[in-house]
Amino acid sequence: MAIIQRLYFDDLQVGNEWISQGRTITEADVVNFAGVTGDFDPLHVDHEFAAQSPFGKPIAHGLFGLSLVAGLGSHSPSVATRAFVEIGEWEFLEPLHMGDTVCVRSQVTELKTRSRRTGEVHWKRELVNQRDVVVQSGTFTTLVSRSAALANISPPAPLAKAS
Repeated sequence: MAIIQRLYFDDLQVGNEWISQGRTITEADVVNFAGVTGDFDPLHVDHEFAAQSPFGKPIAHGLFGLSLVAGLGSHSPSVATRAFVEIGEWEFLEPLHMGDTVCVRSQVTELKTRSRRTGEVHWKRELVNQRDVVVQSGTFTTLVSRSAALANISPPAPLAKAS
């Protein structure tokens, strides 16, 4: 098992960029998201209805895509996040289809020290499909621990070697 390097506010610089691992959107994802949210719009869950729509087939919920951005972006990079503060200027640019494989591009756009223990990080986040088309984009703001020492958080212990 690999240890993931956790970054702190003091490790980040404006302009840092990361790309997450990919995630393929399945019909089960769409049906489960509809069940959790109660959004059973036929554009998402009815193949016959959706075939007559401008998209020609069912599309995934836009908020499902935003949820993927939050999830995939939280691991790329792995940051000592204390709180999620804001989503800004979010745009739904293209539809998400079942079978699309998406990833998240993240870039640090602004850093503000908030206290001795935390800093505010502004992120540009983009959800990008397998054709390198940006399907959603906007900004996230998070509060991040300044450093392991200031946050009173112990870094993970190294793994012991197996005998």
